[in-house]
Amino acid sequence: MGKIRTPYFRIVVTDSRKARNGLSIEEIGRYVPGQDPSIIEVNSERALYWLGVGAQPSEAVEALLKVTGDWQKHKGLPGTEGTLKVAAPKPAKSVAYEAAVKAAAAEPAEGATTLKKKAQEKLAAKANPVSEPVAVSTETPAVTEQITEDTTSAGTSDEASSVATPDTEATPEAVTE
Repeated sequence: MGKIRTPYFRIVVTDSRKARNGLSIEEIGRYVPGQDPSIIEVNSERALYWLGVGAQPSEAVEALLKVTGDWQKHKGLPGTEGTLKVAAPKPAKSVAYEAAVKAAAAEPAEGATTLKKKAQEKLAAKANPVSEPVAVSTETPAVTEQITEDTTSAGTSDEASSVATPDTEATPEAVTE
């Protein structure tokens, strides 16, 4: 039984004349090998009863019964306590929740989140504004002189004067950029 990469086995008592996956007489345990430690649950009372009336376990079930100690009880061998490892009990979820609440309450409220790099730069720029004087380039009058010289040499046509005249809305800052 189970699903892909999550096996789950039932320990059953069945008649040897029946099909392997056919009708079983009784389910006496389960085995889940996918966990650490593996889960092996066997109803010891029912396993000893069936072994006592002549049931023959398969090799895999016999190995599981040896781990739980039921095979040693049946045969009268030492080691009836078995070698079954039990997982440590998990703490209650309420305990973990309370610990998380205490940890959150102990954190400082301010500066709890980290800003992204650009956000930090913007915040620093707002906190420390840098005022740089706007530099006006000295090349601007030379450009206008060159344009006016071109217009005088081209003649007095309307097209040449309209193209050659500098734009009145343009500022020296826009020209330098």
